[in-house]
Amino acid sequence: MRFAAPILALILLFAWPTSGAHAVNDSDIETLISQQLMPVMLGEDNIGGVAVAVHIEGRTLFFNRGFADMTSRRPVTSDSLFNLGSVRKILEAAILAQAASRNELSLDAPVAKYVTELQRGGAIREVTLGQLATHTSGLLLPTDHPPWPTEHYKLADFIRVLNAWTPAPGEAPGRQRTYTHAGYVLLQLALERRFKMPIGELFAQRMLNPLGMTHTVLPENPHKGSHPPLPGAVQGYGEDGQPIGVPGNQQGYYDFPGTGQLYSSARDLAALLVACLDEGPADAELRAALQRTQQPVFRVEPRDAQAMAWEVNGMHGPTIVDKPGGINNSSAYVGLVPASKVGLIILVNRGSRSPYEVARAVILPALARLAGSVQ
Repeated sequence: MRFAAPILALILLFAWPTSGAHAVNDSDIETLISQQLMPVMLGEDNIGGVAVAVHIEGRTLFFNRGFADMTSRRPVTSDSLFNLGSVRKILEAAILAQAASRNELSLDAPVAKYVTELQRGGAIREVTLGQLATHTSGLLLPTDHPPWPTEHYKLADFIRVLNAWTPAPGEAPGRQRTYTHAGYVLLQLALERRFKMPIGELFAQRMLNPLGMTHTVLPENPHKGSHPPLPGAVQGYGEDGQPIGVPGNQQGYYDFPGTGQLYSSARDLAALLVACLDEGPADAELRAALQRTQQPVFRVEPRDAQAMAWEVNGMHGPTIVDKPGGINNSSAYVGLVPASKVGLIILVNRGSRSPYEVARAVILPALARLAGSVQ
């Protein structure tokens, strides 16, 4: 099917100083996004909206299409707040990497050193902070995969289940990549215990404030009854186009503070994106920590590796470092081509959009070619 190029809001947020004229025209990027990305994300029913940021040749461009709320016809903007799902893990990994570089902790330290209730447990005592960050612990709980459980874990329940956990046959901490949300909830607890502050304060102190991400929000306790709409947040829609929850809808299986999903905008995430590419005004130590999180740690396949939160993939040409996220009413994606200093953010208020597929196979390779790093 051939789609007409939609009209997009194109905004130039900032331009870091570069020498000479830009070799890539903004119109070329706009055509790529409008023809190859937007139709895939919105689908034929055009329910919901998409916010996109592209960083290339030292500048960041924004493209928006569709609606933050179909009922009020409120349009998506670069400041609309989207549920990031597992994209939040980038921040926890960066805090861990920064702390390791400051010798505040060791990636090889057992998680039980900080979550001391685990000391009486079994296999969980062997799991390290670094293994949690790279999904190599082997930890897998019912909350990580379907069929989804119906109950929530309070903190005491979570600790009890962790102490009873044993690796699957043939597995052991550090020997495999097993994607686990539970592992990052445990990493959150370890960071909170080490620094004696809630994860939201750690995010603000070590990541959000230094990067100028002033509109990124982490609800304190999402499962303590219903919650009011989050100002500025989009309405989330399911795969079938029906609304799910209120704007700012929180979901999950962990009923204790700090375990909800992070909300952010394309504009806020652009600051993170630029720092991840080792550009922009962020201080050198923070940029170095973000660089460290992107280094491959566990080789899954010859062209596929796991880093700290990030996946490293070279199956479509250039090496892509990325992190997808999402729940049933939201899809999110942050991707980098470090060799060409190219970055991409995709935020969709619709579940099951899988932006990583088109980003890896089409958008990021095309942007890398435009930037001249891939022939």
